[in-house]
Amino acid sequence: MTGQHHLRGVLLASLACMMWGISGVVASSLFTLNTHVTALWLSEVRMTTAGIVLLIIAQLIGAKPMRLWQHKNTAGRIVSYGLLGMVPVQLCYFEAVKFGNAPIATIIQFLGPFIISIYYFLFKHTKPTRPESVGMVIAFVGTFLIVTHGHVNALAISPVVLFWGFLSAIGVATNTLLPRPLFSTYGSLSVTGWGLLIAGLSLNFVKPVWQFHTTVTATEWTLVAIIIVFGTVIPFQMFAHSLAYILPTTATLLDAFEPLAATVFSVIFLSVQLTGFDLVGGTLIILAVMILSMNSRKLVNFFHRRRSTT
Repeated sequence: MTGQHHLRGVLLASLACMMWGISGVVASSLFTLNTHVTALWLSEVRMTTAGIVLLIIAQLIGAKPMRLWQHKNTAGRIVSYGLLGMVPVQLCYFEAVKFGNAPIATIIQFLGPFIISIYYFLFKHTKPTRPESVGMVIAFVGTFLIVTHGHVNALAISPVVLFWGFLSAIGVATNTLLPRPLFSTYGSLSVTGWGLLIAGLSLNFVKPVWQFHTTVTATEWTLVAIIIVFGTVIPFQMFAHSLAYILPTTATLLDAFEPLAATVFSVIFLSVQLTGFDLVGGTLIILAVMILSMNSRKLVNFFHRRRSTT
């Protein structure tokens, strides 16, 4: 693995996170246009549809997605991935967006990299590298400036938003860690497809999608389609591929691009005015990515050492 491969992983993860940021803006617009659309309904439709699409593609290209169910341990991990990874990172995030707003939900979800670092420290006895630590601090400060404009008191977070947001942050960690051992053997299409499908189908036990009596217009269905294709199918594959080149902590750190993308698209499509805090915050996020890229060789060697011990 070379520095060029590391850069490829950084770019893939960054673009994926930007697409997720855009899908958050689209979802927020959908909730505004139709107040009867719930986060549960949107998550069911999004994950079930995207999962089926990915599995069909996997079958067509010869990835044999049914192989995942031939071994008990693999089957258990993919079910855990769907229930403990996909559900919180999708449903809980949309709940936080609906009860609060996209920026608040995003900054809470950004705690995911810290949860991963805590996991590695407690269970793998591995401390974060210096670039990761510095990058986390800089990127978090940049994200904080974008979503708060420097005013701490402006973060009027209700308990329900904090609850859903924290669950989505845990989802970021589990969504990154749980499926990773499966990618090299079964491919990202099959793994992600089954994870999405399991998550989408499981939510129907809470309330089946056909029991939602909601009238959705053509415009609203277009927004749903954008969320499925550009906010789910494509970015999940890009993010999954990035994990072949970079560490989980590095990949999830790049989630800082999500609020940055959300801010830019809010300016373009919702006429939101950028302030000095937005510009400073965006600069800090880019700086964090540069720090990671400049230390690619050290991160790659660290990845090889960790892989050989696990």
